[in-house]
Amino acid sequence: MNVLWVFAHPEPRSLNGALRDHGTATLRRHGHRVRHSDLYAMRWNPVAGPGDVAHDPREPLRLGPATEHAAATGALAPDIRAEHAKLAWADTLILQFPLWWHGMPAILKGWFDRVFVQGYAFGVHDEQGRARRYGDGGLAGHRALVVTTAGARATGLGPRGVHGDAEDVLFPLLHGTLFYSGMDVLPPLVITGADRAGPAERADAAARLDDRLTALPAAAPIPYRPELGGGYDDDLVLRADLAPGRTDLAVHRT
Repeated sequence: MNVLWVFAHPEPRSLNGALRDHGTATLRRHGHRVRHSDLYAMRWNPVAGPGDVAHDPREPLRLGPATEHAAATGALAPDIRAEHAKLAWADTLILQFPLWWHGMPAILKGWFDRVFVQGYAFGVHDEQGRARRYGDGGLAGHRALVVTTAGARATGLGPRGVHGDAEDVLFPLLHGTLFYSGMDVLPPLVITGADRAGPAERADAAARLDDRLTALPAAAPIPYRPELGGGYDDDLVLRADLAPGRTDLAVHRT
C-alpha cells in the first residue's frame, strides 16, 4: 500500500509521536510505502480563506466555488496542491491525533477545511447529475484509519460511558467527512488513558497498533449505508422499515 500518515500532535516525543514512529516502521517492515504530513512540524496554516485561491479582493469571496475553480485550474495555494499530490499517491490515509474536547485539534480540522475542497472531496456528481457522497465521492477507492488517544478511561468512552461511545464521538469525522467523501472507513483505534500511560501501557498501545496495521490491507470497513443504496428516501431520511423505532447513530450501518 501507499500510506499517507497525517499527524496532528505538537510534541514528537509524546505517546502519539512514539506510536507514529512505531507504526511507520511496522508498515515499512511489511513492504508498504509511507509518506507523512506532520502538521505541527510543517507549521500548517489551518485557516481557509482568500489566500487559498487567486481571489480578486474587489469581489465577495464565495469560498466553495472559488476553491472548486482554483482546483480545476491549478490555482490552489501550493501547500494545498502538495497535500492533493500526496493523496493522489496514497491509497490509504491514516489520521492520528489526540482527542481534544471531543474532536480533533484545530490544526487538523483546518487541514480538512483547506484540503477537502469543493470539486475535489465533495461537490462532485455522477453522469446523471447526482451528488457523489456517503459511500462515493472524490476520494472513493481510498481506505482510512483514525488513530486517536484520549485521557479518559476506556469505560468512560464505552457504550454507556459519560463521554459517549468512542465511535459516536468520532461520527462527524468517520461518517460525515471520510465516508462522505467516498472513503472506506475502518473502525478507529482509540488509545485511552493516554495521560497516565506507563511503559506497560505504551507497549500495549504499540501492540494494538501493530495488529491494526498488519490487518490494514484486508480489514473490513465500517458498514455504513451508502446514500444511493436505496436506504434513504428523497429527503435523505432512512426508510421507516430499516431499524424501525430507532434514532441512534448506528441506524446508518447496514
